[in-house]
Amino acid sequence: MTEQTKKQVDLIIEARWVLPIVPRNKMLERTAVVVSNGVIQDLLGIEACKLKYSATKTIHLMDHVLIPGLINLHTHMGMTLMRGLADDKPLMTWLEKHIWPAEQQLLSERFVRDNALFACAELLSGGVTCFNDMYFYPQATADAAVQAGIRAQLGLVVLEFPTAYAADADDYIQKGLEARDSWRNNPLLTSSMAPHAPYTVSDITYEKVITYAEQLGMGVHTHLHETADEISRSIDQHGVRPIRRMANLGLLGPNVTAAHCVQMNDEDVNLIKSYGVHVAHCPSSNLKLGSGIAPVSEMLDEVINIGIGSDSSASNNRLDMFTEMRLAALLAKGSTGDASVVPACQALEMATINGAKALGLDDKIGSLEIGKLADLAAIRIADVETLPCFDPISHLVYVCGREHVSHVWVSGDLRYEKPVNQSGVFANIEPLELKEIAFLWQSKLNQFKV
Repeated sequence: MTEQTKKQVDLIIEARWVLPIVPRNKMLERTAVVVSNGVIQDLLGIEACKLKYSATKTIHLMDHVLIPGLINLHTHMGMTLMRGLADDKPLMTWLEKHIWPAEQQLLSERFVRDNALFACAELLSGGVTCFNDMYFYPQATADAAVQAGIRAQLGLVVLEFPTAYAADADDYIQKGLEARDSWRNNPLLTSSMAPHAPYTVSDITYEKVITYAEQLGMGVHTHLHETADEISRSIDQHGVRPIRRMANLGLLGPNVTAAHCVQMNDEDVNLIKSYGVHVAHCPSSNLKLGSGIAPVSEMLDEVINIGIGSDSSASNNRLDMFTEMRLAALLAKGSTGDASVVPACQALEMATINGAKALGLDDKIGSLEIGKLADLAAIRIADVETLPCFDPISHLVYVCGREHVSHVWVSGDLRYEKPVNQSGVFANIEPLELKEIAFLWQSKLNQFKV
């Protein structure tokens, strides 16, 4: 075939290894991913690709493994600059004595936008191409995501108590839906209803959330069974555990993503399974806040879909999906005494296709398949700390870290690149801007430092 008869495409990425995620545990060697119009057109051997396609740009990654962009299933992007503000505190003390007072004084659209842009940079540099958020001023987070060029599902947060953002539950809902209308046609952004948690949302408000979610075809993103205190409060106030309360109200369903699910008994797990609820497992945050260890093995045995989230930088203190994958696998093994639980391939599924399923986006992202969007991350395996490599799939979970991410594409557009022995470069974010943001808000947050 001559150059004139080859099919012209936008981008070809040639990699030493390609991990498509679907089918499970399959690794392709010396493979090219062909991209046009932001969509994967083909996956085939490098030599066969050279005969069939001609690209505007070809990238050679012979020391790399190419994977679907990671999906962070639970974030609060607007809290990023509160990283380290109130460490070593249990959840309710952390919230009520430190985080909420800081938010009461500083919360604004500018605050959220600056925090979210900082978080977008951290996520992209760690191979994340999509995040599932819940925070105030979602329009500000949307603006940051669009600037960074990262995909997001933005939760329209709902609470009962007033903040600088909204006066009451109805105000939260109205402002959230207005924000959603402003980005509805942006291909990077989708929306969910985000009632914060059972201890901050009333039955009446939950019923309104259910109505809007059903009428608008939106998912629901909420915290659930994060701590033992949450369970006790629910039993005292409502006579049932939170998950049972949600089921009685009609909230549970396959459009729901429940973050944490740490304090779970057999009935709770059965309810999650029977309603098809997705779980966002946040191992680092659960440990750091002393909330406990989620029964991931038991939930996987029941074929519950589990994705991985970081939670906020204020409670983690990193937005690092490589750490979360590794910890998810190790905690499951250590808590069960079974080294075969959550193998590396499953941890990678939790950070990719499972997250996509929870967001209702698995027809578009989460795996490298023809027809899906070209959301990709390349990880370099060529340095002392990553050699030798016997199994790239195992390496991604147990050896590699976010510092080994070299390229990140969203819809085929390069959003982050880290040349060998150089600092990373973002397509649309200036490092100087991030430093100015950090300096500005640290000076204002210092008064809340513990």
